Amino acid sequence: MKASADTAEARETPVLPTSEWTSDLQSLLESREGFRLLVESVQDFAVFTLDLEGRVATWNAGAERLLGYRDGEIVGHDFARFFTADDVEKGAPAQELKTALAQGRASDDRWHVRKDGTYFFGNGVTTPLRDDRGVTRGFVKVMRDQTDKKRMEEELHSRAEELARADREKDEFLAVLAHELRNPLAPIFYALHLLDREPEAAVPRHARNARNAHNAHNARDIVERQVHRLAHLIDDLLDVNRISTGKIELRKARVLLRRIVENAVETTRPLLDARGHELTVLLPEEEVWVEADAHRLEQVLANLLNNAAKFTDDGGRIWITAERPDDHAILRVKDTGAGMPPDLIERVFDLFAQGNRSLDRPHGGLGIGLTLARRLVEMHGGTIEAHSEGVGRGSEIVVRLPVLPRIATPKDEPEAPAEVPQRPLRLLVVDDSQDTAEMMSALLSLDGHDVWTAHSGPAALEAAAAHRPDAIVLDIGLPGLDGYQVAQRLRQDPAMKGVTLIAASGYGQEADRQRAREAGFDYHLVKPVDPRRLQEILAGVRAASPALD
Repeated sequence: MKASADTAEARETPVLPTSEWTSDLQSLLESREGFRLLVESVQDFAVFTLDLEGRVATWNAGAERLLGYRDGEIVGHDFARFFTADDVEKGAPAQELKTALAQGRASDDRWHVRKDGTYFFGNGVTTPLRDDRGVTRGFVKVMRDQTDKKRMEEELHSRAEELARADREKDEFLAVLAHELRNPLAPIFYALHLLDREPEAAVPRHARNARNAHNAHNARDIVERQVHRLAHLIDDLLDVNRISTGKIELRKARVLLRRIVENAVETTRPLLDARGHELTVLLPEEEVWVEADAHRLEQVLANLLNNAAKFTDDGGRIWITAERPDDHAILRVKDTGAGMPPDLIERVFDLFAQGNRSLDRPHGGLGIGLTLARRLVEMHGGTIEAHSEGVGRGSEIVVRLPVLPRIATPKDEPEAPAEVPQRPLRLLVVDDSQDTAEMMSALLSLDGHDVWTAHSGPAALEAAAAHRPDAIVLDIGLPGLDGYQVAQRLRQDPAMKGVTLIAASGYGQEADRQRAREAGFDYHLVKPVDPRRLQEILAGVRAASPALD
């Protein structure tokens, strides 16, 4: 290929006739024998010369190593064969020589082709070779393999794009989170104002008129539902982080599948009833046993039922069925609700995946419940799938779980414990929030217990010494001494040997539970504490303590 004559003239650079190019170039190089030998021995750089037509004139060891051609295979051939087909089609080889003539050098950072057809990213510079009279005899090109650097740059660029996308998704998620947290707070605020404006609702029920009694009952239900909703959101957020970082452990045991379904239904029943849904539960007559973490599988089914209830219009129908066709159990949660378009079905189990992202967000949610469900099911060795015939035609989630072998003697369910005579307990509630301590104290007093309160670590130790409680519900974040320190001191006191210590904390990671065990707590409950769980624990304290005379 020939460099354009008009470019050379523009530079006013003398150019020898074509017939003299090659021989004059060789003479020029041979006149500098020591330099030529040095160049030919360089291994890390490809250094080769071209005549004015772009044909290879000399070839060093580094060029052979980088491009794969031996000296005898490449000398006299057009250097365009090192360029990709696209670059040749665009005229890149000729343009490189033209630029070198016009500007004194041409940078060449592009993908190149080796003899064997493989590609590498070369960083090169092409410079005109001129004799003592300033006559251009040809070109010298120096090139180095920069493939690793290029791939690293591309990887960094890709990661930067991923981080930017993640940042955008984070901003969207935080916006959704703010929306979801404000939603439950609004009705709580309104319900409390309703109670404030109708003080007669606080008087004994027999003194209320029917309207006030209805309003008070309705307000209480609203507050309870929205608090549970907030707690559910927080639990999901924490659980998805634990699972994604591998910090969740399953506590497996032999569990009756029917019990898991029944408990999940019981958990979801308030939402189903509030929406007026008709729920059908179909379970196999035979007892189906699974090796599972019952709490986690109940969480999976409760999430599926919650979704079905949310995305089904009031008065809709929901089914939960179970069957055992082989060595697996198949659970189906089906509804007559909003359904899913095909593109949503493909990503419905992805983190933060949601269908309707409009401003009104009629169904709410953070888009993490199904992600949790999938990961928990997979941790149990199962699979989960979503099906829908389209928007407005309902949805079905199918969970497949391995089951334990059938056994001939099915006396596996524990016998119901014998009833224990009820007696009041001496309880101490410790929390730096006076409102929290008083409300929990009031609830425990309604069960007939004798309850005292304290609001700091030192005050807790004093109250424990004065009242000798059977059990202490102890906050962790306390002034003076934190809950861990209080527990440790109580365990060191022989007089407190038999006291049951119950941690009530806003921190619920496994590390927090472990630290509580190490400090001497018997139980670790996450706020807001479920009153039913607290009652179960206290029932155990009653059973373990001698009855009062």
